[in-house]
Amino acid sequence: MTPTVHNLTELARSVVEPMGYELVGVEHARQGGGHGGSVLRVFIDAEGGITLDDCAAVSHQLSGVLDVEDPIPDHYDLEVSSPGLDRPLFGVDHYERFRGRRAKVRLAGKLDGRRNFEGRLAGVDGNSLRLEGEGKTFQLPLAAIESARLVPEF
Repeated sequence: MTPTVHNLTELARSVVEPMGYELVGVEHARQGGGHGGSVLRVFIDAEGGITLDDCAAVSHQLSGVLDVEDPIPDHYDLEVSSPGLDRPLFGVDHYERFRGRRAKVRLAGKLDGRRNFEGRLAGVDGNSLRLEGEGKTFQLPLAAIESARLVPEF
């Protein structure tokens, strides 16, 4: 997690959690090949699920705090949403919480000639995520994980 994303996460947490929601995670990414500003995505959840009104309420409160704190110097769009069925995973606590579920994991660099892996979350050992798929267990370095999402199962 970059220092900017860490700071944005803590700022979002200070708004989201007192409102009674779980902060699932925060993504900050460039749009339009780096020329169109950026997007700040804030994923929230709650015991009974998230409604559009919940997203609007968090967006309104968070926008005010972001305007005052001004943590992103350039233009950005704020998106507040539920994590959805293909829920993004943001770290060790999520990997453990969803152990046994299918996930897609993308690494920042190649490991054994590839960046993309899919399988069942099998836990965390020290600095590695165990992912069981394709008849074997992959040991993926936590520091190398660029993104991870659950794979919906029906």
